[in-house]
Amino acid sequence: MTEREALIWLHLSADMGVVRFRRLLEHFGSAAGIIRAGAIAVREVDFRREMSRSEKQGIKMITMLDEDYPAILKQIYDPPLVLYVMGDLQFDTAVGIVGSRRASFYGLSSAQRLAAGLAASGITVISGLARGVDTAAHRGALSSKGNTIAVLGSGLNNIYPPENEELAYSIAGSGAVISEFPLDTGPFPHNFPRRNRIISGLSMGIVVIEAAENSGALITADCALEQGREVFALPGEVNSSTSYGTNNLIKQGAKLVTDVEDILEELNLQSYGGMNVRGKKAACNS
Repeated sequence: MTEREALIWLHLSADMGVVRFRRLLEHFGSAAGIIRAGAIAVREVDFRREMSRSEKQGIKMITMLDEDYPAILKQIYDPPLVLYVMGDLQFDTAVGIVGSRRASFYGLSSAQRLAAGLAASGITVISGLARGVDTAAHRGALSSKGNTIAVLGSGLNNIYPPENEELAYSIAGSGAVISEFPLDTGPFPHNFPRRNRIISGLSMGIVVIEAAENSGALITADCALEQGREVFALPGEVNSSTSYGTNNLIKQGAKLVTDVEDILEELNLQSYGGMNVRGKKAACNS
């Protein structure tokens, strides 16, 4: 095989971008050498680089075989094999808050208020670091000096959206930023539905705040139901497109929520004092 043919061969590999090619070229000497080395040798180079970089950056890799892997997440239908963790993933009881990236002032202020109340009650707030409701939820939890966890749809070396990089480091200082994707993975659209199952999988319940008809927040709500989690929704104006999803969830039986007490009462956490729910059973068939 000529070097030119080897380049075409490697180009046809789904995961062979130019950055990875240059890294492997430095190790194996030529495109043909990469192919001769075989898949196992190539993967070993990738593996050792990922392990080394994670260690240098202080990012922990937690596998399903590790004791500190959240038991509540392990019980869903398709838990991630590995979690990349920046910060401290230890928590007891968590509630997820998700919603529109184009939220109104009503949605943003409600997300921040509910998250602050949950955090002040000792509940960890889970969200996805996205613009809009997610950002407000994380900031609300931090404002109460509480614990919050951000679940990314990209690798930890590609914080998305980029304007939330500083927020991500603030979250890691008191909670954790996590991802199932390798460090350099970009924020590809197909990653986010997979990310959503982790948000619901870590939570006792999901609060949806403003969601359009085809919102990703509704995907999270669907997976929450499949996982046996409670679903809450903040009612919105009937003429608002971002209220369609939440109002429809309420019609379908989601718990209407206007304040923190609604969530605590439904989850039987009125006198929460650090209750451990890691043994809660769930089954996700998505």
